[in-house]
Amino acid sequence: MPGDLPFEKPLVEMRQKINELKQFGQDKGIDFTDEISRLEERYAEMENEIYSNISPHQKMHVARHQQRPTSLDLIQLIFSDFIELHGDRLFGDDLAVIGGLAKLGGTPVTVIGQQRGKDTKDNIARFFGSAHPEGFRKALRLMQQADKFKRPIITFVDTKGAYPGNTAEERGQSEAIARNLREMSALGVPVICVIIGEGGSGGALAMAVGNRVLMLEHAIYSAISPNGAASILWKDASKADQAAEAMKITAKDLLGFEVIEEIIPEPVGGAHRDYEWTASAIKDALIRHLEELSAMDSAALKEDRYQKFRKIGKFAFEQSSSAGVIE
Repeated sequence: MPGDLPFEKPLVEMRQKINELKQFGQDKGIDFTDEISRLEERYAEMENEIYSNISPHQKMHVARHQQRPTSLDLIQLIFSDFIELHGDRLFGDDLAVIGGLAKLGGTPVTVIGQQRGKDTKDNIARFFGSAHPEGFRKALRLMQQADKFKRPIITFVDTKGAYPGNTAEERGQSEAIARNLREMSALGVPVICVIIGEGGSGGALAMAVGNRVLMLEHAIYSAISPNGAASILWKDASKADQAAEAMKITAKDLLGFEVIEEIIPEPVGGAHRDYEWTASAIKDALIRHLEELSAMDSAALKEDRYQKFRKIGKFAFEQSSSAGVIE
């Protein structure tokens, strides 16, 4: 299968044996139904075993899979009546961020997502999902519009980080991200954020200040991408796998730290194996959390969001056994 990952090699070999046996049976007119059934059962067991024990660096590769569903893929499957809106009213239209109006189970919402490309040409046009300042300002414009008309906001986060080039810095990249953080914290409508692939650095956080932050099972979320961390710590970006192991970037880790509120399950093998299954799981979670948040008034939503982020980063003082001092 195109896009098979290195740790899936045993599955690839097993699938090849099954296909060869099927072809041999057809060519020779021999019935291998029982043998094929046993191999397929073993294949399913092996797949469940592998994906129930994948490591953080393996999850990183699943989250970056070239066939993983993008924001547009999920928007089309989850929402109805989607109307895309363009531009930041200041500079231009950043294709790395898409957004507009839609309905979630009949409820009008504003939905915004970071959009990776589907092929090389599309990736270049969308800067591989890394937004310029006008992308973040477009997102903020749509969120402020939603706040004005009392529409809930749903964001899909999927980026390695904000665009790092000179053009972005010249147009105020850090200011645009900082403004989003401030303005999102003060929105008076429900805000639900979903990490669908990779949530990296300030580029992710600029669209993830929500009342609820959810993550797909094999998504990752971190203050810096594993590649960036490896470049800083070891001066070698190729050690990204080693960095991913140490950074606590998985959904399970972040749920334990109370950075996120829920892990949304993926089909066995990852979200790229079944778009509709993944979209259905996300939709169920969104409707459930939106019903809870819709019962709150504007002041309560702001306080809920404040308390969510205020509690992140708990720490404890420990008595030093050697010096007898508080560290």
